[in-house]
Amino acid sequence: MKNYITVTDLHVRYGSFEAVKGVSFSLGEGEILGIVGESGSGKSTIAKTLIGLEKPSAGKVEFDFNDDGEDMSDERGANNSIQMIFQDAVGSLNPRMTVRQTLEEVLRHGSKSSKVQDSPERLLSLVGLSNAVLDQYPREMSGGQCQRVSVARALACRPKVLIADEPVSALDVSVQARVLNLLRDLRRDLGLSILLIAHDLAVVKNVCDRVCVMEKGLFVDVGNTEDVFASPGSEYTRRLLSVIPKIPTFLV
Repeated sequence: MKNYITVTDLHVRYGSFEAVKGVSFSLGEGEILGIVGESGSGKSTIAKTLIGLEKPSAGKVEFDFNDDGEDMSDERGANNSIQMIFQDAVGSLNPRMTVRQTLEEVLRHGSKSSKVQDSPERLLSLVGLSNAVLDQYPREMSGGQCQRVSVARALACRPKVLIADEPVSALDVSVQARVLNLLRDLRRDLGLSILLIAHDLAVVKNVCDRVCVMEKGLFVDVGNTEDVFASPGSEYTRRLLSVIPKIPTFLV
């Protein structure tokens, strides 16, 4: 399996504070990888580093989005192959733009190399929304609908990797399950690789192939999701497992 992202001994510092203390991982083609930890553990710093919003203090981040294996590490800030969706879906959308305007703007400035002509209607169909929301503003939609629109906006660039930073933590439990199912369907239907950032293990249990559990800037458990759940190696992971909230099984 080809690795789109390879991170080696990554450190990220803010002055004297070290938010990420030397983590290594990879994200393979068509894989869903979860990074789980409590608030302040460093997981969102990793996501921001991958999209160029933060710079590594030490270590290496490598990207391989080209078929010929060319390294694209110096192009991550401008490359459409990696896109991000955020926890605050409503806040991430322009309140003065309709869904149609939001998607059309990205399509105008998105990937110019795509041979397929996308449309707002097609993007909405990919995320399970009807055309009825095209002329609505974010304030007129639910949180779950706004999150789906933010996913559609990311898909307009035809990425190979989608980073989802706490995409369901602001949503009701039943809506969480539907958004997680959407991410799993996008992997299946579009071949997307997904890095899913979350603060509880329940979010990744039925979605991720592998999981990295993060505490205070370090990975304390790394492995296949089933293995980590069955036999956690750290006390921290065992504590997280003990407080897992329940997501209705008929929705996952």
